[in-house]
Amino acid sequence: MAGIALDAPPFYCPIESAIHPEAEETERRALAWIDRSGLCRTETDRALYAATRSADFYARFAPHADPDRLWIAACWVYWGFAFDDARCDEGPLAADPAAFATTAFSVQRALEVPGHLHCADPYAAAVHEIGELFRAAAGPVQNRRFQQAHRAWLTGVQWQIGNRATGRMPDLDDYLSMRLHSAGGGPTYAMLEIANGFDVPDREMDSPAVRALTEMAMMVASLDNDHHSRLRETSRRQTEQNIFNVLMTRHGYSPRHAVDEAVAVRDAVLERFLSLRDRVHPRASGPLRHYLTDLGHGIRGNIEWGLRVPRYLSPDGVAPAQRARIPTQSATIHWTDTPRTSRQDPRRLPSIAWWWNDLAF
Repeated sequence: MAGIALDAPPFYCPIESAIHPEAEETERRALAWIDRSGLCRTETDRALYAATRSADFYARFAPHADPDRLWIAACWVYWGFAFDDARCDEGPLAADPAAFATTAFSVQRALEVPGHLHCADPYAAAVHEIGELFRAAAGPVQNRRFQQAHRAWLTGVQWQIGNRATGRMPDLDDYLSMRLHSAGGGPTYAMLEIANGFDVPDREMDSPAVRALTEMAMMVASLDNDHHSRLRETSRRQTEQNIFNVLMTRHGYSPRHAVDEAVAVRDAVLERFLSLRDRVHPRASGPLRHYLTDLGHGIRGNIEWGLRVPRYLSPDGVAPAQRARIPTQSATIHWTDTPRTSRQDPRRLPSIAWWWNDLAF
């Protein structure tokens, strides 16, 4: 099943496109940091990191961010893709949950510890430096939220690696629980406060409604990434866990029906996100309104980035020899104004059904 080609239908996403005007300068600064970080052992490594277009990616999440904070967030995205390739999806830890747990704890601790820290692992050393940059640029609340989201991401990856090690294919509910964290959406969205330089009040950020909105944005982007990454994962034999194989293996769907159902589940989540955001927004503080708007920017920006990035569009994940200018316009693709209807009603899935409750704010 992993080798079956599945065409993606048009994207339902009634959210406006946006990108930071300093996207190219952000890329220049972040790649200069990558060159200094010790992560690039070869020119191929450097080409692979550059081909993630991580600055373009995050410039779409935070189109109004402070430029001196935005480039640090982009550094983490570059680092995250590098770590994902070397320690999560490939290499000796990719099917060894115990060994990965040791590495994940070391990396997490390196992020959290302030001040001088000797790290033998270059990935731990690099994320420690990013943590220092975040501590210098943002307050303790912003950093705490990012660190907690970072820990949840590593926990989700360990769950994924555990499934891989035992040959287990999760069912749809388990997969969505795992994917919510393993895709890295938590720390990516948590950086919005750092990049924008604001604190959302705890009483708002921790409310059930805002927690649900954050999780729904993470889920939509994660399922969109399942579409984007199929070419790369098929070429690298990494497709054992994605929503399409879950629906085919555990729920008996044909390949075509698996695509239709995956899109329908994703569309149902996005519709609920949009309706709940519209209810919360009028009563939100200024920082929360900015945060909610950028949750939507992240959903739209993740689609646009994924449809053009060499990481997903070329089997080897390397950009063409001639560096392409970061585009500021939307990709020329087909969009749809009509969401699909799901047979697997996500409101009946225990792990996410609460998103449709009457949520307090």
